[in-house]
Amino acid sequence: MLKKDLGLFILIVVVAAVVAFLNPRFLSPINLSNTANQVGLFGIVSIGEGFVIITGGIDLSVGSQFALLGVLFIDLLVIYQVHWAIALLMMVAGGMMLGTIHGFLVTRMRMQPFVVTLCGLLIYRGVARYITGDGNAGFAFGETYPWLDLLTKGKSFGVPHTFIAFAMVAILMGIVLHRTVFGRYLFAVGKNEEAARYSGINTRRVISAAYIICGALTGLASVFMTMYVNGVTPSVHGNFYELYAIAAAVLGGCSLRGGEGSVLGIVLGSILLQLLQNLVNLLGIPSSLNFAVMGGVILIGVLADQQLVRYRRWATARSAAARLEEAAPSAAVKQSA
Repeated sequence: MLKKDLGLFILIVVVAAVVAFLNPRFLSPINLSNTANQVGLFGIVSIGEGFVIITGGIDLSVGSQFALLGVLFIDLLVIYQVHWAIALLMMVAGGMMLGTIHGFLVTRMRMQPFVVTLCGLLIYRGVARYITGDGNAGFAFGETYPWLDLLTKGKSFGVPHTFIAFAMVAILMGIVLHRTVFGRYLFAVGKNEEAARYSGINTRRVISAAYIICGALTGLASVFMTMYVNGVTPSVHGNFYELYAIAAAVLGGCSLRGGEGSVLGIVLGSILLQLLQNLVNLLGIPSSLNFAVMGGVILIGVLADQQLVRYRRWATARSAAARLEEAAPSAAVKQSA
């Protein structure tokens, strides 16, 4: 996995160098700041998506959760006058609740993650559109929340707070995934759920926890995104955001089969994805091709994963054959003796 992350890092450096060569504006402070901001906005939810993918599942409802939680967040602030800190915590809790529902349906009702989260994609956006009367949710003219604006839109030493939050989440989730028993359980369940169950792992609880973590990070990211766009149009807000998350996780080495991935890889995948998006913008390529870029990225990532699996199987078989060949002469010598 470390070799894969190193290769991804080298690819990022190469892409960045190419973009900077083709358009020097890439290295301007404004562009770097905007790119870092985009990495932070989409990177947080990509880590959550990565946790689910490692278990062998997937969450297609991320974009619709952005719409629903964004509408609820604005309503709490504007209509119910809830303190912004409490509203933020409620959005994280709301995301966790949605993740709990997904985990319950997947583990207890034995439904496919694709079906569960696809239904969530439709339901959550529909509810968001119903709450707003298929209109927009936004803040009143001149209404400001200084501390919330500073937290979500501000910068420290020139670095956007969204990117700082992303880095903090990455460090925390990296510890959880790579330095705890729970993290090892996640990989075990993703590799072989039945074998993990027979070894004494509560697979239902582990899978549910992955969806809850994804929901919590989606709730946090939805607040940053809502403040970034300063409002929510439920019919389009969050559209295809799940593709950004899935693409970043797959680019970062998370296998859609489950059982593989790293937080560092997801971080690098998020950076590479936004570099590609930035490349499209700076080179004057039509923005309508953004989704084509994402689709191509996912396709390349899955193809690379398949080739890597085939290579590993071939290398394992070759190594086993070599050991048998080495053992055969020694066995013949013993028999002759």
